[in-house]
Amino acid sequence: MLYGLVIAIHISACIILIVMILLQAGRGGGLSETFGGDSSQTIFGTKMSVFLTKATVVAACLYLITCLVLGIMTSRRGRSLIRFQGREVPPVSEENVPLAKPEKLPQ
Repeated sequence: MLYGLVIAIHISACIILIVMILLQAGRGGGLSETFGGDSSQTIFGTKMSVFLTKATVVAACLYLITCLVLGIMTSRRGRSLIRFQGREVPPVSEENVPLAKPEKLPQ
């Protein structure tokens, strides 16, 4: 339950981060150049670049935190994908491991 919530937050942080980075006007103009050059400042106000910068920092911090939390939660889960699907893996012992027969080399 909590794991799914953290994954949902992580995915939304990824999408927000991508959008915020693409909307910022860089040297090449970014995606904001597509909407008519510098018109984003006239549509959204003159403080739009400050907002986009702060939103990018917040989304990047959220992304980093969720990466660390997911890493810790995954390492503590310790479940196999096969067991998660309901199938059990038989334990490996010397009795049920087939031994390869050595082949004779031509002399």
